[in-house]
Amino acid sequence: MSFKMTKAERSWVMYDVGNSALVLLATSVIPIYFKSLADGPALVAWSYAETVASLVIALLMPILGSVADQQGMKKKFIIGSVGTGAVACVAMGFPTSAMAFLVIYVISSVALNTSFVFYDALLVDATTDDRMDEVSSQGYAWGYIGSCVPFLACLAFVLVRPFGMSLQTAMQISFVITAAWWVAFTVPMLKNVEQTHYKPREEHALVNAVRGIGATAKRIWRDPSIRNYIIAYFFYIDGVHTIIKLSTSYGADLGIDGTQLVLALLVTQFVAFPSAIAYGRLGHKFGTRKMILVGIAGYTFITLFAAFFLRTAVEFWILAIMVGLFQGGLQALSRSEFGKLCPKDHANEYFGFFDIFGKYAAILGTFIVGTMTAATGNSSLGVLSIVVLFIIGFVVMLRVPERTAATEG
Repeated sequence: MSFKMTKAERSWVMYDVGNSALVLLATSVIPIYFKSLADGPALVAWSYAETVASLVIALLMPILGSVADQQGMKKKFIIGSVGTGAVACVAMGFPTSAMAFLVIYVISSVALNTSFVFYDALLVDATTDDRMDEVSSQGYAWGYIGSCVPFLACLAFVLVRPFGMSLQTAMQISFVITAAWWVAFTVPMLKNVEQTHYKPREEHALVNAVRGIGATAKRIWRDPSIRNYIIAYFFYIDGVHTIIKLSTSYGADLGIDGTQLVLALLVTQFVAFPSAIAYGRLGHKFGTRKMILVGIAGYTFITLFAAFFLRTAVEFWILAIMVGLFQGGLQALSRSEFGKLCPKDHANEYFGFFDIFGKYAAILGTFIVGTMTAATGNSSLGVLSIVVLFIIGFVVMLRVPERTAATEG
Protein backbone atom coordinates (compact mmCIF):
# COMPACT_ATOMS: atom_id res chain seq x y z
CA MET A 1 0.00 0.00 0.00
CA SER A 2 1.43 3.35 -1.06
CA PHE A 3 1.72 6.20 1.40
CA LYS A 4 1.26 9.69 -0.03
CA MET A 5 2.60 12.52 2.09
CA THR A 6 1.32 16.07 2.26
CA LYS A 7 3.55 19.04 1.41
CA ALA A 8 4.15 19.73 5.10
CA GLU A 9 5.02 16.09 5.77
CA ARG A 10 7.43 15.96 2.81
CA SER A 11 9.11 19.17 3.94
CA TRP A 12 9.46 17.83 7.49
CA VAL A 13 11.02 14.62 6.13
CA MET A 14 13.52 16.62 4.06
CA TYR A 15 15.18 17.92 7.23
CA ASP A 16 16.14 14.34 8.04
CA VAL A 17 17.78 14.18 4.62
CA GLY A 18 19.78 17.30 5.45
CA ASN A 19 20.97 16.56 8.98
CA SER A 20 21.75 12.92 8.24
CA ALA A 21 24.72 13.98 6.10
CA LEU A 22 26.58 15.21 9.20
CA VAL A 23 25.36 12.22 11.23
CA LEU A 24 26.80 9.80 8.67
CA LEU A 25 30.08 11.69 8.44
CA ALA A 26 30.32 11.80 12.26
CA THR A 27 29.82 8.05 12.59
CA SER A 28 32.23 7.04 9.84
CA VAL A 29 34.89 9.37 8.45
CA ILE A 30 35.27 11.83 11.35
CA PRO A 31 36.38 9.23 13.96
CA ILE A 32 38.94 7.86 11.49
CA TYR A 33 40.19 11.39 10.79
CA PHE A 34 40.38 12.06 14.53
CA LYS A 35 42.47 8.92 14.97
CA SER A 36 44.99 10.41 12.53
CA LEU A 37 45.26 13.47 14.78
CA ALA A 38 45.37 11.60 18.10
CA ASP A 39 48.30 9.94 19.83
CA GLY A 40 47.53 6.39 20.92
CA PRO A 41 44.12 4.62 20.96
CA ALA A 42 41.30 6.95 19.93
CA LEU A 43 38.30 5.09 21.39
CA VAL A 44 38.68 6.38 24.97
CA ALA A 45 39.08 10.06 24.00
CA TRP A 46 36.27 9.82 21.46
CA SER A 47 33.97 8.14 23.99
CA TYR A 48 34.54 10.86 26.58
CA ALA A 49 34.02 13.64 23.99
CA GLU A 50 30.67 12.10 23.04
CA THR A 51 29.76 11.88 26.73
CA VAL A 52 30.56 15.58 27.30
CA ALA A 53 28.43 16.57 24.29
CA SER A 54 25.54 14.46 25.55
CA LEU A 55 25.72 15.95 29.04
CA VAL A 56 25.60 19.50 27.66
CA ILE A 57 22.56 18.55 25.59
CA ALA A 58 20.93 16.99 28.65
CA LEU A 59 21.31 20.26 30.56
CA LEU A 60 20.03 22.48 27.75
CA MET A 61 17.13 20.54 26.27
CA PRO A 62 14.41 20.78 28.95
CA ILE A 63 14.98 24.54 29.23
CA LEU A 64 15.16 25.36 25.53
CA GLY A 65 12.35 22.92 24.77
CA SER A 66 10.01 24.72 27.14
CA VAL A 67 10.78 28.12 25.58
CA ALA A 68 10.35 26.71 22.07
CA ASP A 69 6.81 25.56 22.88
CA GLN A 70 5.69 29.19 22.73
CA GLN A 71 3.97 30.52 19.64
CA GLY A 72 6.30 30.83 16.64
CA MET A 73 9.44 29.76 18.51
CA LYS A 74 10.15 26.25 17.19
CA LYS A 75 11.49 27.37 13.83
CA LYS A 76 13.54 30.19 15.36
CA PHE A 77 15.33 27.68 17.53
CA ILE A 78 15.86 25.44 14.51
CA ILE A 79 17.49 28.33 12.62
CA GLY A 80 19.78 29.06 15.57
CA SER A 81 20.88 25.47 16.12
CA VAL A 82 21.36 24.68 12.42
CA GLY A 83 23.29 27.92 11.86
CA THR A 84 25.62 27.23 14.79
CA GLY A 85 26.06 23.61 13.79
CA ALA A 86 26.84 24.41 10.16
CA VAL A 87 29.52 26.96 11.13
CA ALA A 88 31.08 24.49 13.58
CA CYS A 89 30.98 21.78 10.91
CA VAL A 90 33.03 23.92 8.53
CA ALA A 91 35.38 24.92 11.37
CA MET A 92 36.27 21.27 12.07
CA GLY A 93 38.45 21.29 8.97
CA PHE A 94 41.03 23.67 10.43
CA PRO A 95 42.48 22.28 13.73
CA THR A 96 45.66 20.23 13.55
CA SER A 97 45.63 19.08 17.19
CA ALA A 98 43.32 16.39 18.58
CA MET A 99 42.09 18.47 21.52
CA ALA A 100 41.15 21.51 19.43
CA PHE A 101 39.35 19.26 16.97
CA LEU A 102 37.39 17.58 19.79
CA VAL A 103 36.26 20.94 21.20
CA ILE A 104 34.82 22.05 17.85
CA TYR A 105 33.33 18.61 17.29
CA VAL A 106 31.52 18.81 20.64
CA ILE A 107 30.06 22.21 19.64
CA SER A 108 28.82 20.83 16.32
CA SER A 109 27.40 17.74 18.04
CA VAL A 110 25.55 19.84 20.63
CA ALA A 111 24.07 22.07 17.90
CA LEU A 112 23.07 19.09 15.77
CA ASN A 113 21.39 17.24 18.62
CA THR A 114 19.73 20.42 19.87
CA SER A 115 18.09 20.88 16.48
CA PHE A 116 16.62 17.38 16.74
CA VAL A 117 14.53 18.36 19.76
CA PHE A 118 12.76 21.15 17.87
CA TYR A 119 12.55 19.05 14.71
CA ASP A 120 11.09 16.02 16.52
CA ALA A 121 8.56 18.22 18.30
CA LEU A 122 7.53 19.74 14.96
CA LEU A 123 6.28 16.27 13.96
CA VAL A 124 3.07 16.92 15.90
CA ASP A 125 2.52 20.04 13.74
CA ALA A 126 3.43 18.39 10.44
CA THR A 127 1.07 15.39 10.67
CA THR A 128 -1.62 13.64 12.71
CA ASP A 129 -1.45 10.84 15.28
CA ASP A 130 -2.69 8.16 12.90
CA ARG A 131 0.05 9.01 10.35
CA MET A 132 2.96 9.56 12.77
CA ASP A 133 4.47 6.07 12.56
CA GLU A 134 4.76 6.18 8.79
CA VAL A 135 5.82 9.84 8.52
CA SER A 136 8.48 9.35 11.21
CA SER A 137 9.71 6.20 9.42
CA GLN A 138 9.81 8.05 6.09
CA GLY A 139 12.00 10.68 7.73
CA TYR A 140 14.56 8.15 8.86
CA ALA A 141 14.37 6.20 5.60
CA TRP A 142 14.96 9.18 3.29
CA GLY A 143 17.53 10.50 5.73
CA TYR A 144 19.54 7.32 5.30
CA ILE A 145 19.43 7.26 1.53
CA GLY A 146 19.62 11.02 1.02
CA SER A 147 22.69 11.40 3.19
CA CYS A 148 24.57 9.08 0.85
CA VAL A 149 24.68 11.75 -1.88
CA PRO A 150 26.93 14.27 -0.08
CA PHE A 151 28.72 11.42 1.69
CA LEU A 152 29.81 9.83 -1.60
CA ALA A 153 31.06 13.23 -2.74
CA CYS A 154 33.05 13.51 0.49
CA LEU A 155 34.47 10.02 0.03
CA ALA A 156 35.64 10.94 -3.46
CA PHE A 157 37.86 13.60 -1.92
CA VAL A 158 38.91 11.71 1.22
CA LEU A 159 39.76 8.37 -0.43
CA VAL A 160 40.97 9.51 -3.85
CA ARG A 161 42.44 12.89 -2.86
CA PRO A 162 42.61 14.31 -6.40
CA PHE A 163 45.28 16.81 -7.45
CA GLY A 164 47.56 15.54 -4.68
CA MET A 165 45.58 17.26 -1.92
CA SER A 166 46.31 16.44 1.72
CA LEU A 167 43.90 14.59 4.01
CA GLN A 168 43.18 17.83 5.86
CA THR A 169 42.26 19.64 2.64
CA ALA A 170 40.01 16.74 1.63
CA MET A 171 38.31 16.91 5.02
CA GLN A 172 37.89 20.69 4.76
CA ILE A 173 36.03 20.26 1.47
CA SER A 174 33.97 17.45 2.99
CA PHE A 175 32.92 19.58 5.94
CA VAL A 176 31.83 22.41 3.62
CA ILE A 177 29.78 20.02 1.44
CA THR A 178 28.11 18.52 4.52
CA ALA A 179 27.25 21.90 6.07
CA ALA A 180 25.82 23.23 2.80
CA TRP A 181 23.67 20.10 2.35
CA TRP A 182 22.33 20.39 5.91
CA VAL A 183 21.36 24.05 5.47
CA ALA A 184 19.79 23.52 2.02
CA PHE A 185 17.45 20.76 3.22
CA THR A 186 16.41 22.76 6.27
CA VAL A 187 14.81 25.48 4.15
CA PRO A 188 11.69 23.55 2.93
CA MET A 189 10.70 22.71 6.51
CA LEU A 190 11.07 26.33 7.57
CA LYS A 191 8.89 27.42 4.66
CA ASN A 192 6.15 24.79 4.68
CA VAL A 193 5.63 23.51 8.22
CA GLU A 194 3.74 25.80 10.57
CA GLN A 195 3.72 25.50 14.34
CA THR A 196 0.04 24.79 15.05
CA HIS A 197 0.45 23.56 18.64
CA TYR A 198 1.90 26.05 21.08
CA LYS A 199 1.66 27.85 24.40
CA PRO A 200 0.93 31.60 24.50
CA ARG A 201 3.93 33.94 24.48
CA GLU A 202 5.05 35.05 27.92
CA GLU A 203 7.59 37.46 29.39
CA HIS A 204 10.71 36.11 31.07
CA ALA A 205 10.23 32.85 29.17
CA LEU A 206 13.74 31.57 29.87
CA VAL A 207 13.49 32.20 33.62
CA ASN A 208 10.06 30.60 33.73
CA ALA A 209 11.36 27.63 31.75
CA VAL A 210 14.10 27.03 34.30
CA ARG A 211 11.58 27.26 37.12
CA GLY A 212 9.16 25.01 35.25
CA ILE A 213 11.57 22.11 34.73
CA GLY A 214 10.60 20.62 38.08
CA ALA A 215 6.88 20.95 37.34
CA THR A 216 7.28 19.28 33.95
CA ALA A 217 9.33 16.47 35.48
CA LYS A 218 6.60 15.92 38.08
CA ARG A 219 3.91 15.76 35.37
CA ILE A 220 5.96 13.20 33.47
CA TRP A 221 6.61 11.17 36.62
CA ARG A 222 2.92 11.12 37.60
CA ASP A 223 1.97 9.76 34.17
CA PRO A 224 2.87 6.03 34.20
CA SER A 225 2.75 5.69 30.41
CA ILE A 226 5.22 8.50 29.73
CA ARG A 227 7.34 7.80 32.82
CA ASN A 228 7.96 4.14 32.05
CA TYR A 229 8.34 4.85 28.35
CA ILE A 230 11.06 7.46 28.93
CA ILE A 231 12.90 5.20 31.38
CA ALA A 232 12.88 2.33 28.89
CA TYR A 233 13.90 4.66 26.08
CA PHE A 234 16.77 6.05 28.15
CA PHE A 235 18.40 2.65 28.41
CA TYR A 236 17.81 1.05 25.02
CA ILE A 237 18.34 4.14 22.85
CA ASP A 238 21.53 4.98 24.73
CA GLY A 239 22.79 1.56 23.72
CA VAL A 240 21.72 2.13 20.11
CA HIS A 241 23.49 5.46 19.88
CA THR A 242 26.59 4.12 21.58
CA ILE A 243 26.89 1.53 18.81
CA ILE A 244 26.26 4.20 16.15
CA LYS A 245 28.88 6.53 17.56
CA LEU A 246 31.62 4.08 18.51
CA SER A 247 31.42 1.36 15.87
CA THR A 248 33.98 3.00 13.60
CA SER A 249 36.41 3.71 16.44
CA TYR A 250 35.93 0.15 17.69
CA GLY A 251 36.65 -1.27 14.24
CA ALA A 252 39.72 0.95 13.89
CA ASP A 253 41.03 -0.23 17.27
CA LEU A 254 40.62 -3.82 16.06
CA GLY A 255 42.84 -2.97 13.11
CA ILE A 256 40.18 -3.07 10.39
CA ASP A 257 41.07 -0.95 7.36
CA GLY A 258 39.45 2.51 7.40
CA THR A 259 38.14 2.22 3.84
CA GLN A 260 36.39 -1.05 4.72
CA LEU A 261 34.81 0.58 7.76
CA VAL A 262 33.47 3.53 5.79
CA LEU A 263 32.11 1.41 2.91
CA ALA A 264 30.43 -1.00 5.34
CA LEU A 265 28.67 1.89 7.08
CA LEU A 266 27.55 3.14 3.67
CA VAL A 267 25.89 -0.25 3.15
CA THR A 268 24.07 0.32 6.45
CA GLN A 269 22.43 3.39 4.92
CA PHE A 270 21.12 1.47 1.91
CA VAL A 271 19.82 -1.42 4.04
CA ALA A 272 18.21 1.00 6.50
CA PHE A 273 16.21 2.79 3.79
CA PRO A 274 13.69 0.02 2.98
CA SER A 275 13.93 -1.38 6.51
CA ALA A 276 12.78 1.87 8.12
CA ILE A 277 9.79 2.16 5.77
CA ALA A 278 8.89 -1.48 6.38
CA TYR A 279 9.20 -0.98 10.12
CA GLY A 280 6.70 1.89 10.01
CA ARG A 281 4.16 -0.26 8.20
CA LEU A 282 4.75 -3.23 10.50
CA GLY A 283 4.24 -0.91 13.47
CA HIS A 284 0.89 0.15 12.01
CA LYS A 285 -0.09 -3.49 11.44
CA PHE A 286 1.18 -5.24 14.57
CA GLY A 287 1.49 -2.37 17.02
CA THR A 288 4.23 0.18 17.61
CA ARG A 289 5.14 -1.16 21.04
CA LYS A 290 5.64 -4.73 19.78
CA MET A 291 7.94 -3.62 16.98
CA ILE A 292 9.99 -1.53 19.43
CA LEU A 293 10.52 -4.69 21.51
CA VAL A 294 11.62 -6.58 18.39
CA GLY A 295 14.14 -3.83 17.67
CA ILE A 296 15.57 -3.93 21.20
CA ALA A 297 15.99 -7.70 20.96
CA GLY A 298 17.72 -7.27 17.60
CA TYR A 299 20.20 -4.80 19.05
CA THR A 300 20.95 -7.12 21.97
CA PHE A 301 22.02 -9.76 19.46
CA ILE A 302 24.04 -7.19 17.48
CA THR A 303 25.98 -6.17 20.62
CA LEU A 304 26.79 -9.79 21.49
CA PHE A 305 27.94 -10.38 17.91
CA ALA A 306 30.21 -7.30 18.02
CA ALA A 307 31.77 -8.32 21.34
CA PHE A 308 32.36 -12.01 20.62
CA PHE A 309 32.71 -12.39 16.85
CA LEU A 310 33.72 -9.06 15.28
CA ARG A 311 37.40 -9.30 14.35
CA THR A 312 37.66 -8.90 10.57
CA ALA A 313 36.34 -6.61 7.83
CA VAL A 314 33.87 -9.29 6.65
CA GLU A 315 32.37 -9.52 10.12
CA PHE A 316 32.14 -5.72 10.29
CA TRP A 317 30.14 -5.79 7.04
CA ILE A 318 27.79 -8.37 8.57
CA LEU A 319 27.41 -6.14 11.61
CA ALA A 320 26.67 -3.12 9.41
CA ILE A 321 23.89 -5.00 7.59
CA MET A 322 22.32 -6.14 10.86
CA VAL A 323 22.38 -2.60 12.23
CA GLY A 324 20.68 -1.35 9.07
CA LEU A 325 17.80 -3.79 9.57
CA PHE A 326 16.86 -2.37 12.98
CA GLN A 327 18.36 1.09 13.41
CA GLY A 328 15.99 3.39 11.54
CA GLY A 329 12.84 1.48 12.39
CA LEU A 330 13.53 1.42 16.12
CA GLN A 331 14.38 5.13 16.21
CA ALA A 332 11.41 6.12 14.04
CA LEU A 333 8.80 4.19 16.03
CA SER A 334 10.28 5.40 19.31
CA ARG A 335 9.85 8.99 18.13
CA SER A 336 6.32 8.55 16.78
CA GLU A 337 5.12 6.62 19.85
CA PHE A 338 6.26 9.42 22.12
CA GLY A 339 4.65 11.98 19.81
CA LYS A 340 1.32 10.20 20.35
CA LEU A 341 1.76 10.10 24.11
CA CYS A 342 2.83 13.68 24.85
CA PRO A 343 0.50 16.73 25.07
CA LYS A 344 0.68 18.48 21.70
CA ASP A 345 0.93 22.06 22.99
CA HIS A 346 3.81 21.02 25.26
CA ALA A 347 5.56 18.92 22.61
CA ASN A 348 8.93 20.70 22.75
CA GLU A 349 8.90 20.68 26.53
CA TYR A 350 8.28 16.94 26.61
CA PHE A 351 10.61 16.20 23.69
CA GLY A 352 13.25 18.20 25.56
CA PHE A 353 13.21 15.50 28.22
CA PHE A 354 12.77 12.76 25.64
CA ASP A 355 15.75 13.91 23.58
CA ILE A 356 18.00 14.23 26.61
CA PHE A 357 18.51 10.57 25.84
CA GLY A 358 18.20 11.70 22.32
CA LYS A 359 18.05 10.83 18.76
CA TYR A 360 21.80 10.60 18.45
CA ALA A 361 23.04 11.39 21.96
CA ALA A 362 24.63 8.72 24.13
CA ILE A 363 25.48 9.42 27.76
CA LEU A 364 25.72 6.23 29.76
CA GLY A 365 26.83 3.87 27.00
CA THR A 366 29.82 5.88 25.77
CA PHE A 367 30.96 6.40 29.35
CA ILE A 368 30.64 2.68 30.14
CA VAL A 369 32.52 1.66 27.00
CA GLY A 370 35.27 4.22 27.56
CA THR A 371 35.70 3.34 31.23
CA MET A 372 35.58 -0.43 30.74
CA THR A 373 38.02 -0.25 27.82
CA ALA A 374 40.41 1.97 29.78
CA ALA A 375 40.22 -0.30 32.85
CA THR A 376 40.69 -3.61 31.03
CA GLY A 377 42.60 -2.58 27.92
CA ASN A 378 40.07 -4.66 25.96
CA SER A 379 37.60 -2.80 23.73
CA SER A 380 35.53 -5.98 23.21
CA LEU A 381 34.71 -6.07 26.92
CA GLY A 382 33.80 -2.40 26.69
CA VAL A 383 31.31 -3.14 23.93
CA LEU A 384 29.91 -6.18 25.76
CA SER A 385 29.13 -4.06 28.82
CA ILE A 386 26.36 -2.16 27.03
CA VAL A 387 24.20 -5.29 26.65
CA VAL A 388 22.78 -4.49 30.07
CA LEU A 389 21.27 -1.28 28.63
CA PHE A 390 19.18 -3.25 26.15
CA ILE A 391 18.06 -5.79 28.75
CA ILE A 392 16.86 -3.07 31.12
CA GLY A 393 15.15 -1.18 28.29
CA PHE A 394 13.31 -4.32 27.15
CA VAL A 395 12.08 -5.18 30.64
CA VAL A 396 10.86 -1.66 31.42
CA MET A 397 9.16 -1.31 28.02
CA LEU A 398 7.06 -4.36 28.89
CA ARG A 399 5.74 -2.37 31.87
CA VAL A 400 4.57 0.66 29.85
CA PRO A 401 0.74 0.90 30.15
CA GLU A 402 -1.06 0.83 26.83
CA ARG A 403 -2.46 4.22 25.86
CA THR A 404 -2.97 6.31 22.75
CA ALA A 405 -3.12 9.84 24.16
CA ALA A 406 -1.58 11.69 27.05
CA THR A 407 -3.52 13.13 29.92
CA GLU A 408 -2.51 16.77 30.04
CA GLY A 409 -1.74 18.65 33.20
